[in-house]
Amino acid sequence: MLCNVCKENEATVHLTQMIEGKIKKVDLCEPCSKSKGVDDPTGFSLADLLLGLGAAQESQAATPGLELSCPQCGHTQADFKKSGRLGCPRCYEVFREGLEGLLKSMHKGTKHVGKVPLSLQENKTMKERLKALQGELEAAVCREDFESAATLRDKIKQTSDRLQSLPVAQPES
Repeated sequence: MLCNVCKENEATVHLTQMIEGKIKKVDLCEPCSKSKGVDDPTGFSLADLLLGLGAAQESQAATPGLELSCPQCGHTQADFKKSGRLGCPRCYEVFREGLEGLLKSMHKGTKHVGKVPLSLQENKTMKERLKALQGELEAAVCREDFESAATLRDKIKQTSDRLQSLPVAQPES
């Protein structure tokens, strides 16, 4: 089997990855695997692994000299490509476009939602609803729409009473 990169030498390194339920196999010869950093764990690129070997270099080659860097820590795309890590919290904003694609391929979405106990989630939802109703009430009063304001006042009272009746979930220690 020939190397997928140089297409000349016999492949001795075989990598398999799964992206969105599809298996992708990459076969490399010894020199190409070394040039990609496969034999050196510090040089093995997370970006290359996720984007497909060589894709990160192709995207950088398309815009030579325009490499993005974080103004806060100076971390560059090359640094991320080499280490698979970002330098500071600001890097998430600077490299947002590239990170979204990586995260979407690895996870269900790009927003961390975590797990929340049901009673705590209901409490949060009710508080958000109460805040929205209060905003609507202020807007109705400003418009001098007192009928709507009275209806909203009643909804606020009902929501507030329901919020008070919810059991308070105690965080686990």
